[in-house]
Amino acid sequence: MWRQAATDVFPGAGFSEPARASDLVAAETRLGRTLPAELRDLLLESNGVVGHTHVDTVWPIDQIVERNLLFWSDQTFAQLYMAFDALLFFGDNGGGDQFAFVRKPERPDIFVWEHESDSRRWVANNLRDYLNRSLRAAGDGWYQP
Repeated sequence: MWRQAATDVFPGAGFSEPARASDLVAAETRLGRTLPAELRDLLLESNGVVGHTHVDTVWPIDQIVERNLLFWSDQTFAQLYMAFDALLFFGDNGGGDQFAFVRKPERPDIFVWEHESDSRRWVANNLRDYLNRSLRAAGDGWYQP
């Protein structure tokens, strides 16, 4: 379902071998929170999605874990930016901006964190809408107003 949804929008989308259910359970344990159901289902079909110009539209599970643990705990980030603990990052634009689910309060919407301004802004209704928007555009600024 998710591979088909991505290739319907961008036939050149790249996929990986599926993540194992045990990898997702281990990831959730390390993160201390559950993954959104849509993201979990996508990762069970492909452990990441690569979009235009080799951008990691959706990161592999290991990268999701490592990046989130870094964002949630790095003291340098804590001094520079608003707290990230309400977000679960899962992809980027290739230029520093990151895409995330809001987990507190839990909702399906996707937000972008713009690293230069520390702004957090809505960009998609859910993961399917995010894939449609991000994979349809050939540039990394598809979410810019």
